[in-house]
Amino acid sequence: MDKLYIHEVGPRDGLQAEKTTVPLEEKIRWIEGLFASGVDIIQLGSFVNPEKVPQMADTDALFRHFAARKPAHVTLSGLVLNEKGLERGLACGVEMFCMGVSASETHSQKNTGMTPAEAQARIIPMAKQALAAGKKVQASVQSAFGCGFEGPIPAAKVLDIVKAYLDAGIRNISLADTAGHAQPAQVEDLYGEIRRLDPQVELACHFHNTYGLGLANCYAALKSGVTYFESAFGGLGGCPFTKLPAGNVSTEDLVHTFQRMGLRKDIRLDVLLDVARQVSAFFGRELPGFILKSGSIVDFQGKSD
Repeated sequence: MDKLYIHEVGPRDGLQAEKTTVPLEEKIRWIEGLFASGVDIIQLGSFVNPEKVPQMADTDALFRHFAARKPAHVTLSGLVLNEKGLERGLACGVEMFCMGVSASETHSQKNTGMTPAEAQARIIPMAKQALAAGKKVQASVQSAFGCGFEGPIPAAKVLDIVKAYLDAGIRNISLADTAGHAQPAQVEDLYGEIRRLDPQVELACHFHNTYGLGLANCYAALKSGVTYFESAFGGLGGCPFTKLPAGNVSTEDLVHTFQRMGLRKDIRLDVLLDVARQVSAFFGRELPGFILKSGSIVDFQGKSD
């Protein structure tokens, strides 16, 4: 099996809907903990209008702070929605640009103010510009497994967006379960269809735990050849522009699951748990992650008891 990449999105997706603004210094402390854990990619923030998402107002400052301070093994990613965001990201040190199109008309309008077709017409030239600048690009299909407003999303709509990405030379494709509607058989089917389009494609997944199937869907994705897994510390987060925002798959739960399967033993689960405890203490509430509450049954070398 190819290496599995853990893409920690807590500093972005985990925090974007929180009403209590996290000070820059606190974010820096949490991110330094994530560096020490051994995760591969950290999404520091999104380049959005700070009036709409105040929690992301310091995204540029975070990238500038860490541009010369990050370990070599970590890639810094950032989410962009438009050309202005791409321009900001190129100026402050983003290494991996994440951008996407929603397969849901309603979610697309609420999230970006554009239809899926309008968003795609802008995203693909942006992706090409980032690739030409020597940056990594991950293109996603949001609401790929269903929409809280519209219900089921036809697989053909998702695959049409994926085909446009592949035709544009984008080879890292993520499916995002924005509303948490995915179920394992559906996950295997949809990723199987993408692999038939391009057997060499790099596949990524982003599941929300709205209905309790997040880890089951991650396992289905793993079986389907997905190698990039997005998750958030403590299971925090959720899209503020979907009908029922709910947390992401917890990074500690995901890593714990992989380590019980003999995978990614190099990641320091104890360090991840410490970061999640810091986040929980800051917000003054219990976070959704299970291992944060129950404790681990693997030791620090990833061995099961």
